[in-house]
Order: sequence, then C-alpha cells, then structure tokens
Amino acid sequence: MTTANPVAIDAPAGVPFIDIAREFEHPVAALWAAHADPELFTRWLGPRGYEMDLTEFAFATGGRYRFVHRNPEGAEFAFNGVFHLVREPELVIRTFEWEGAPGEVSLEFARFAELPGGRSRLTGHSVFPSVATRDAMVANGMERGVVDGFEQLDEVLAARAA
Repeated sequence: MTTANPVAIDAPAGVPFIDIAREFEHPVAALWAAHADPELFTRWLGPRGYEMDLTEFAFATGGRYRFVHRNPEGAEFAFNGVFHLVREPELVIRTFEWEGAPGEVSLEFARFAELPGGRSRLTGHSVFPSVATRDAMVANGMERGVVDGFEQLDEVLAARAA
C-alpha cells in the first residue's frame, strides 16, 4: 500500500535519539484506540508479514507490555517495557527493550495531535543509551518496521471507519 502521508524519520549523526512523525487521515480518537486496544495493536505494529503475540498489555500509567514478533521463517523477536505515563488522548511515555539486547533500554515519547479536517499527527522521540545502540536499532530494520507498521495502521483505521 502506498500512502499520501509518508513517515519522516530523523536519526541525526552523533546523538542517541530518533524522531519519527506521520500524519493520518483519521481523528486522534481512532489513532489512540489503535494504540490502546490490544486487539487492534496486534494488527498493525511491526513489519508486514510478521505475526505478533501480545503476552502482556496493561495500557495505563505504570502498566507493562511484552510482545513477540515472528517473521515468516519462524524466527522470534521479543520486546518489553513499562508505560511510565499514559495521558489520553495526547501522550504516551514508555520504555522499550529488545530482549535480544538486554539492558539496552530506550525511552520513547509518543505525542498524538488533532489536525483540522478530522486528521491527526503522531510524533515520536526515542532516546537510546548510546549512539551505538541507536545505530544498531536503525541497522536492524527499524525503518521497515515503522513504515510497514504505519501503513498497516492506516489499513486498520480505514477498516474501522468503513
């Protein structure tokens, strides 16, 4: 699927963070629901063609999450974290850890903004423990996961709106 709303990913050299921004043709309430509802969340997050098992999901301040992505070849990649702040419908602050690199925990900020015409914008800011950790995340397919995930999110939102 192609989209009129491309993903902007900025990973400036020499600093341990990544900024991501994407607009959606749906209101903030729908975008928020796709993050908060476990059934919807599993349908869009991650690379296209991967399956997701959501083994823990308490979308609330202080709650935890854990999911496992399985690629078409059967390899598994597990991730976990804690929701430090969930302020509906505007902000989520969480930790994010790939279990394949224990202790390399990033802090992620997701901001949801209403735009005119029933549209919305999602912006993310991820802070990594080091530039090397950030660069490893980028090198291991982060961009594909983000782009595919947001395209799938568009599909989920469109199906719910129909």
